[in-house]
Amino acid sequence: MTPHMILTNARILTMDPDCPKAEAIALSGDRIAAIGGRSEIEALAGPATEVVDCMGATVMPGFVESHLHLVLGGTELAHLQLTHVEGEEALARAFHDFAARNPDQPLLMAQGGHYAILDHPMTRHDLDRIIADRPIAITAHDHHTVWANTAALTAAGILHGGKTPPGHEIVMGPDGTATGELLEFEAFAPVVALGGESRLYLGIATGGEPSPWPSEAEQAIDRAKAARGLAHAARHGITSMVNMDGNRYTLELLRGLQREGALTARVKVPFHFKPHMELSELDRADQMTKDFDDDWLSCRFVKMFMDGVSDSRTAYMLNDYPGHPGHRSEPLFPGPRFNEIASEADRRGMQIAVHAIGDGAIRTTIDGYEAAQKANGRRDSRHRIEHIELIDPADVPRLAALGITASIQPVHAPGAMDFALQPTLDTIGRDRWKDFFLCRTLVEAGARIAFASDWPVTDVSVLRGIGAAMTRPIYEGTSDQRIPLADVLRAYTADGAWAAHWENLTGTLKPGMAADVVVLSDDIEAVPHEDIAKMSVRRTICGGKTTYISE
Repeated sequence: MTPHMILTNARILTMDPDCPKAEAIALSGDRIAAIGGRSEIEALAGPATEVVDCMGATVMPGFVESHLHLVLGGTELAHLQLTHVEGEEALARAFHDFAARNPDQPLLMAQGGHYAILDHPMTRHDLDRIIADRPIAITAHDHHTVWANTAALTAAGILHGGKTPPGHEIVMGPDGTATGELLEFEAFAPVVALGGESRLYLGIATGGEPSPWPSEAEQAIDRAKAARGLAHAARHGITSMVNMDGNRYTLELLRGLQREGALTARVKVPFHFKPHMELSELDRADQMTKDFDDDWLSCRFVKMFMDGVSDSRTAYMLNDYPGHPGHRSEPLFPGPRFNEIASEADRRGMQIAVHAIGDGAIRTTIDGYEAAQKANGRRDSRHRIEHIELIDPADVPRLAALGITASIQPVHAPGAMDFALQPTLDTIGRDRWKDFFLCRTLVEAGARIAFASDWPVTDVSVLRGIGAAMTRPIYEGTSDQRIPLADVLRAYTADGAWAAHWENLTGTLKPGMAADVVVLSDDIEAVPHEDIAKMSVRRTICGGKTTYISE
């Protein structure tokens, strides 16, 4: 069959060890038809073939984003962005401008505020000084804390507190009213609901479904937000993604886009298992897996949270937080309970992905995967640990031994990209820096890794992520945790595909594989590491169709 597109004059990195580099690639339909030298591939062109001169730039498999929140990211593109906003004056200026542009918005929600944006812990009174007569709120960059003003707390009905499950907290002041700090999803869900977006947060907050089921008009609004997220991802070369929150509603929204021909990436969506659920709820995961199982939409995996984050001291640690005697936080799933859930999900053939940031949470998760393996026998499960920020040295070799995938976000390392060194480094304590954000150590111990952004926690740009991975700082007294560029690129392509059980579909450029391709602006192997983040995506192709082309 004559190819409909040929990309030529390129430096192609195939991620195929049998043919690691090439000059041209031919696409036919939704598959790769041929790959090789320029003259060989250009000879395949017919009169209708689009021939693209890549001008010596890198061509790679479309990027696999191994951990993001697609619909939340698409939704939050319309919120106030606070990345690099510092201090009360700048914060007030940003909010006042946003308020003026959105006079009818029921909630003025900002994203990307970090824990030291003010020179003291933020309270509702700080936000009241900025705007007191309209509900305003700030979501922390890690999305595990929200700060709200008095108007927002009052409108949400939580100024005087409220009931939350373990691990979620409406922080109360000595006067019996909320301070404005809301820890974890179910504490700040009432504030989020003010903006009319609560049904899109169910996949991460409760794991439940919207009730009543949204009307077609409401679904169309939500599909538009998902489509906005997909378009944003396509601009950055992403053709496959593992969504890390989910329910059936998320899959139905994406299927609606698929029917319209508007699904521009392959998406894996989990069943989110929450602490309040019984094991029988996994029947919902089975049904989602049965009903969504093609090359574009799939499930067959369960997501769980084992802890929170270190900056708010909700990450579960093996030892006390420095300066906070007796405080280690707690696992959202105690060990015996997690062992039971992991064993049952594994028995059903599900892949499991667990958010685990503290060394206590990571050990509990590894122990659970080991228990599942003992209960059911070893299989090619590729169970995952998401984040792995602080790990005890004794647990490092256990990942490879148990076949656990290390799903890491190199952009989260303090100082690597948008996250400052402080207060995070002080929160965990200097003596633990050597065990913090390990990457090279895990690779050298034999663990398979997949890289991602956790968008909208950080910028979804894969090129910025690659740059961050190559230039991240070495913390004082610690070893260099960077890995070679070739390994970083694999972690965003072939190894990310492997981690999602997609290795026979995407992540590698060779005949018969999906025509998922990204064309970069330059030769990434020749660009200095500090300049990779300045590169751009020239074209994104998914399933043989161009989903983004630069102007």
